[in-house]
Amino acid sequence: MANVSVYNIEGKEVGTIDLNDAVFGVEVNEHLVHMAVVSQLANKRQGTQKAKTRSEVSGGGRKPWRQKGTGHARQGSTRAPQWTGGGVVFAPTPRDYSFKMNKKEKRAALKSALTTKVEEKKFIVVDEIAFDEIKTKNFANVLKNLDVSKALVVLEDGNTNAELSARNIADVKTAKTNTINVYDILKYNTVIATKAAVANIEEVYA
Repeated sequence: MANVSVYNIEGKEVGTIDLNDAVFGVEVNEHLVHMAVVSQLANKRQGTQKAKTRSEVSGGGRKPWRQKGTGHARQGSTRAPQWTGGGVVFAPTPRDYSFKMNKKEKRAALKSALTTKVEEKKFIVVDEIAFDEIKTKNFANVLKNLDVSKALVVLEDGNTNAELSARNIADVKTAKTNTINVYDILKYNTVIATKAAVANIEEVYA
């Protein structure tokens, strides 16, 4: 089992925790990680782009000049793609870019991403992040104490004060254990998780 240090919000080490190898110590499958990222980005695409082909633009029904004898190249329509105002060749049309991964693949990709962060020593466990009030400065101080800038912070359910205190900090995103995803884990330099959140992740994904 991977053994990592546990810190408090002052940035001081207060103990250690053993991470479950079934979640944080798996064999990294880069192919599934790549698929998960591509899938998430593809599923976010609206797919609403549209341009008109030569059959959809208006006008151009008449042949602009006779076929021979003018000195011009032959032309059949003023709405052909080479004309100004003509249609677009292979014009984009609305489409659905999304594709699905099965549950086993998603879980394996998530475990691989978490394992990568642990191996890179960019997975920080905090005993708890508890605030009496919603204040951005409090959360900023926690990040400063942990010497972290761009981070994904995984919180346990119901920790509203911490969640709202972090929302105005650039390059910081909070997530609950049931909303973490591969893209966010890889996007942010460091993953910070409370002990309660780690326990929830192990319970769900082990």
